[in-house]
Formats: sequence, C-alpha cells, structure tokens
Amino acid sequence: MNLLLDYFHIWVSITMDQGDPLHIVGFGTDETTLISVLAHRNEAQRKLVRLAYEEIYHQDLIQQLKSELSGNFERAICYWTMDSAERDAALINEELKKATPDYKVIIEIACTRTSEELLAVKRSYQLLYKHCLEEDVTSQTIGDIRKLLVAVISTYRYEGDEFDENVANSEANMLHQLIEKKAFNDDEIIRIFSTRSKKQLCVTFNTLKNIHGTTIIKGLSATPIDEYLGALRTTIRCIKNPQRYFAKVLGNALDDLATEDDVLSRVIITRAEKDLKEVKDLYARRYNVTLDELVARKTWGNYKTFILELLGNN
Repeated sequence: MNLLLDYFHIWVSITMDQGDPLHIVGFGTDETTLISVLAHRNEAQRKLVRLAYEEIYHQDLIQQLKSELSGNFERAICYWTMDSAERDAALINEELKKATPDYKVIIEIACTRTSEELLAVKRSYQLLYKHCLEEDVTSQTIGDIRKLLVAVISTYRYEGDEFDENVANSEANMLHQLIEKKAFNDDEIIRIFSTRSKKQLCVTFNTLKNIHGTTIIKGLSATPIDEYLGALRTTIRCIKNPQRYFAKVLGNALDDLATEDDVLSRVIITRAEKDLKEVKDLYARRYNVTLDELVARKTWGNYKTFILELLGNN
C-alpha cells in the first residue's frame, strides 16, 4: 500500500469526531484499520509513517494512539510503533519506575541485543529521559543486583565467532570453584559474564560441563534462588540460548496471563522482527501446542487480533 494512503488511514483511524484538521466526522477509533496498517509494516516503514504523521499534523502518532486507545491493545500497538531502541529504553524506564522492578527485562535487553543495538538503546534512553541509563539503574538498585545490572548494560561485547580455548578452560575452572564456595557475588563472576563475548561464554559454559559434569545453571540452583541468583541465571540463559529462554518466558506468561500479559506482548513485539519464528518452533516442541493456538485461546478483542497478526496469522 502506498505510504501516503497509510498516513490517511492512520489519521482516519485515530481522529476524534470533532476538531480534527480534516473535519472527518463519525469515524471514531477504527482499530481494524490501525491493525491493518501498522501490523504489516516493518520498523523502517513504521518510522516513516510516524515521521510523516508528525510533519503533516504536528502531533506525535504514539501520543495520539495513547489518547484514543486503552488497555493491553494500546500498550502493544504503541510499543510496536516505536523504533526498537526507543522501545527498549521505554521498557527499561518503565521497570525502573516500579516499586518492585522486574530486573529480567533489563537483562533481556542487555544480553540479547548486539553491542551496537545496546549502544543505540542507551543513546535513546538519554535522549528520552535526560539521564544516562547507567545512572538510573545505579540509583534504583542496590547491592549485588546493582553490580550485575550496571556491568551488563555498560559492556560492549565482541560480536564475532572467535574464542580462546585456554581462556575458556581457565574461566570454567574459576567459575566452578566460586560456585563450589557459593561465592556467587564474587567480582570475577560478574566480570566474566559482562565482558566476554557471547561465543566465548558459550564455550566456557560447555567446558565447565565437560570438565565438571554439571551445567552452570545447576550450579546456581544448589541454593535457594534469591533475586540476584535469579538475575545471574537469566543472564546465562539469555546469552546461551535466547530463543529457548523466550519460549519458556512465553510459556510462563500464558500460564498466568492475568498478571503476565505485559510479558506476552513484550516478547512477541521485541522478537517479531528478529527470531520469533524460531521461538515459536521451540515453544511448540516444549509445550506440544503452537503459540498461535494458545494466544488465540487465551486473549481476546483487538489485542488478540493484533498479536496474532504479529505472530504471522495473516
């Protein structure tokens, strides 16, 4: 569809009955058109639509969507319309404002984005909130969780496939010794997790299993899981196999959709243009039901239609 027609459709979809510049009367909010236009545009196209809308009508499209829509549908379509770095920055800021933040969101973003993507998130965060991300994470966290979060968001990892077997052997043994001593908050653990490339860490984790006969996740399960240990385990899972991690997160969310609905939309929206197909395949193998089927069964209304469109039910 021609982008100019897109702009017109979006304007018709969100314009109020009175007072709009085009004097279009009686349309109200046409969610079906919104879904039709926005759900089928890639990030670059959505950005063009938003920029053109602001240029023509001197209003931010996302703010208009927020004023006209509500509930989980409003939240989902607004996050989808943002560019990915802005969205990640907003998701982190939203968590940091909560009385009990879900630090897994920050770790997901820090450990599943590339170094360049994470750098873009930090730039967007500073532009949006007039603070640097590290500053806000530091001010809103304490203790070991602060050390871990600041380390993983401050990193700029090597993204290539090269790795050092000697380093993997040395650090696998170091991690094993620290876990055996239950020194989970040792600075060396945080250094390894936050500075090594993802490839290097995967080799290290495999080396630890081969030498010592247990996975690092099991090693961190030998004691009651507190917030910090949970964060460490999330860091490992996001680095080692993010698709499997997201499949499990979606499974947990759909088991308790009343409280985890934000999680469902967050994962689908943030992975839709990355690796959602692989996440869906892993989900189906793990739970013996397709993600599409369960979403269709457990959601409703415009939100259901929109999420299913992102999942690929066109």
